[in-house]
Amino acid sequence: MQFKALLATAADHAAVVDFDADDLMAGDVTVRIDYSTVNYKDALALGGGRIIQRFPLIAGIDFAGVVEASGSADFQIGDRVVLNGWGLSQTHHGGYAQVARVPSEWLVKLPDSISTFDAMGIGTAGYTAMLSVLALEHGGLTPDRGDILVTGANGGVGSVAIALLSGLGYRVIASTGRVDQGDYLRALGAADVIDRAELSSPGAPIGPERWAGAVDSVGSHTLANVLAQTAYRGVVTACGLAQGLDLPGSVAPFILRNITLSGIDSVNAPKAVRQTAWARLARDLDLAKLGRAVSVIGLNEVRDTAAAVLQGRVQGRTVVDVNA
Repeated sequence: MQFKALLATAADHAAVVDFDADDLMAGDVTVRIDYSTVNYKDALALGGGRIIQRFPLIAGIDFAGVVEASGSADFQIGDRVVLNGWGLSQTHHGGYAQVARVPSEWLVKLPDSISTFDAMGIGTAGYTAMLSVLALEHGGLTPDRGDILVTGANGGVGSVAIALLSGLGYRVIASTGRVDQGDYLRALGAADVIDRAELSSPGAPIGPERWAGAVDSVGSHTLANVLAQTAYRGVVTACGLAQGLDLPGSVAPFILRNITLSGIDSVNAPKAVRQTAWARLARDLDLAKLGRAVSVIGLNEVRDTAAAVLQGRVQGRTVVDVNA
């Protein structure tokens, strides 16, 4: 059996091809994919960012679909499932395809209220946003503690984080390089919008207390400045590197204000954590609000969209209909 897939044959080359199911990698569950999505990591993978570790490889770090065959007692034919991270688009064929074969340990059954389309409207970016919210809560933050800052607000993690946090009662400040799109961010639930330029340059080791916590997907000077302006016993989550891998800051926020910096890894999170995150997404995310942030493309449009993501020209979430 053959199916359509976006196959990367080099760090800077990928094309939609007819792929033979016999050439899929090992796994005890076969999934007929409905949708994938374009995350920042996907953009890096297709833009030569050294995400893909073997070639040729089907790209795409996540997918949602229906179980077509199963050798696992945990999954039955017809189950709706989602997969985020693990080895997809790194060492294992990924989600930019109509079929996937994967280890059952990587899969999570979708809650009844989340369709396969919704699951990829959320995607790895939204799942990461939920992991960040869980970390804020684990650190003791509640809405009455004060504002929560979300950096990279127009991106996938930022958009879903704003929707989640505002729905939970937090007052959200959105930091963006596209302040002219403030109406979009306010529609998601942001109470205030600030220019990312306030945070993106080298700053003081410690500054005024402006927020109780933050969800940061930017890194570098932005994250250092976010920490420097977080209130006493605040919590900041770090899940991205859009500005850079470095953290040119100071220990001052940690030893003077008892700040917690919580790292967020979505790729290798334990299955129980994933199940909790998806259950909370089903409960806490306003899917109608999310729908206003979603656009849909086909496999042939993925490469151009990935390039636009790296250029900061994509707003919200992009769902890939692999069967379009």
